[in-house]
Amino acid sequence: MPKTPLAAIVFECDRLLQPDRFQDWDGAQNGLQVENRGGVTRIAAAVDATRVTVRLAIETRADLLLVHHGLFWSARHPWTGRHYELLRLLLDHDLAVYSAHLPLDAHPRLGNNARLCAALGFKRIEPFFECKGRTIGCAARGRIGRAELAERLRGAVGGPVRVVPGGPAICRRIGVVSGGVGAELSLAAAGGVDTFITGEGPHWTYGLAEELGINVLYAGHYATETFGVKALAAHLGRKFRLPWSFVDHPTGL
Repeated sequence: MPKTPLAAIVFECDRLLQPDRFQDWDGAQNGLQVENRGGVTRIAAAVDATRVTVRLAIETRADLLLVHHGLFWSARHPWTGRHYELLRLLLDHDLAVYSAHLPLDAHPRLGNNARLCAALGFKRIEPFFECKGRTIGCAARGRIGRAELAERLRGAVGGPVRVVPGGPAICRRIGVVSGGVGAELSLAAAGGVDTFITGEGPHWTYGLAEELGINVLYAGHYATETFGVKALAAHLGRKFRLPWSFVDHPTGL
């Protein structure tokens, strides 16, 4: 089967996501994290780069794995023990890894937050929520009951949603930031939303939501971050005429 140059796919990812323009958490290392021999015939997408998702990607016969959470959140050296085993897996199976964290949250079309808003049926979208000097989330205006919104969100993420009913029963401005942003609830409220959708947050945010008069809907860190890698893989699949698949390894968190 003819192979698409890995360099061409990386160039397209970098063009779209502009990882060099983002500050991120220490160790995130946006962009190409592991090379292969230079060609791609099939793409796999996953939320996390772990030994399990690498094995699942290999089972699909992928030679490029796109992830949101990459390999280098903590020290990976020395390359011994389980670190060596992971590296050996990647090299033995010629599997490249490309990671996009905040750049994939922030993208206005392919990003986690834009795609989650689309899945919720929101039409009037505007930028919302700054993180590390960049706006990464979305806010939607409209009129929807809190209970109906929670039901829509359950359908969009395919799983449970925890509702903190600290705000109005009718939601009129809804902020969406995927992942673990519950601890930044005060910042979200300062952005003028009456309802905040994110993945997870600490226990104390329940009382804070009541004090701030804001609804919070926690839909799961993992579940809210499946959207971006799927959208990116689908885009690359269309552009380069490559098959792709989503490697689902839910954490329940």
